[in-house]
Order: sequence, then structure tokens, then C-alpha cells
Amino acid sequence: MKYKWVPNFLTSTRILLVPVFLYFLFADFSHGKLLALIVFIAAAVTDAYDGKIARKHNIVTKFGIFFDPLADKFLVLSAFYAFMFFPVLSTTVKLWMIILISFRDILVTLLRTIMQYKGITMITSKLGKVKTTLQLITIHLILIFLILKSYSVVILSDFLYNESLYFLMVITTLITFYTGVHYVYHNYKTLGNLFFNK
Repeated sequence: MKYKWVPNFLTSTRILLVPVFLYFLFADFSHGKLLALIVFIAAAVTDAYDGKIARKHNIVTKFGIFFDPLADKFLVLSAFYAFMFFPVLSTTVKLWMIILISFRDILVTLLRTIMQYKGITMITSKLGKVKTTLQLITIHLILIFLILKSYSVVILSDFLYNESLYFLMVITTLITFYTGVHYVYHNYKTLGNLFFNK
């Protein structure tokens, strides 16, 4: 198939871009944060297109089933964990938020992967897309804040920006965790049969 290699290539690229993103994010030179944002956007774009191409050409591979959702979580969680190392974000990104987001994303990814390997489709909802959109918006806005700080550009006071980002982080965390509860609740019969019935 002509395009069979493309989704897996994009997924692999997304994984490989994570350390590049982190390198620029923590780099001690003037344009590091800006380059980190560009790399993150590029990685997010690969996420949009690998699934789109796979669905359009009906491409399903074991590599894609396992690594596509894993790459998504690797990218997002790497960004959130990295933000905790910036003192300027100490009032914005809290450990409890990262723990809840990590727990939800890892749990749902594992359950979905196991179900797909068993030939079972997980019941999803539009909330999943809302969650992903919120996570990406939050990460982009935090990166923009770090870029502005690195260039000593003041648009809003640090207090207002941090308070706004904190509120967005709280909403993102709660929506993320809720979608995890939602997925487990709407798939509990299937999960019960999968794990407890022989």
C-alpha cells in the first residue's frame, strides 16, 4: 500500500521530537523557548495527520495501535512535567494536577491498547477531543508565557497571567480526569468480561 508507512513514520517522528522539544525548552540561549514551541507544534501536527491518513487509507498496524496513543501521552506529559521545573510556574502547574492527568492518560491508554489487541473497540465520546484540545491550548499558552519571559516582554502582569494559567490548568486537569472516569464507566461491562471472565 502506497501510504502504509506514513502514519508510523509520523508517530515515530512525534516520539523523536520530544527530547528535541525538551532540549530547547531547557536550553540556556535566547531563542530556546521559541524553538521549543515550534518543535511542539510540529509534533502536535504529526498527531493530527497520522490518524487522519490511517483512517483515510484504512491503515491498521500493531505498531500504530500501540505507539500512536503512547506517543501522544509522551508528548503531553513530558511538557507538563517539564513545566514543574520552572520556578516562574510554581503557582501555575501543581504536582496534584500532573498526577491526575498522568493517571488518567496512562490508564486509558493501557486499557484502549489491550482492548484493541483483543479486537474490542473502546466506547469513546467527544469529550476526549475536548480534553486533547484543552491540553494542547494550555501547553501552548504556557510556552508563550515562557517565551515572553525569556524576552522580557510584559503584556499582562505575572500575577494575572499565572492566575489565568492556573485556572486553565485546573479546568484541563478536571476535564482530563473526568474523561477517564467516563471511559471506564461506559466500558465497565466490556472491561469486566475482558479481565474477569475466562
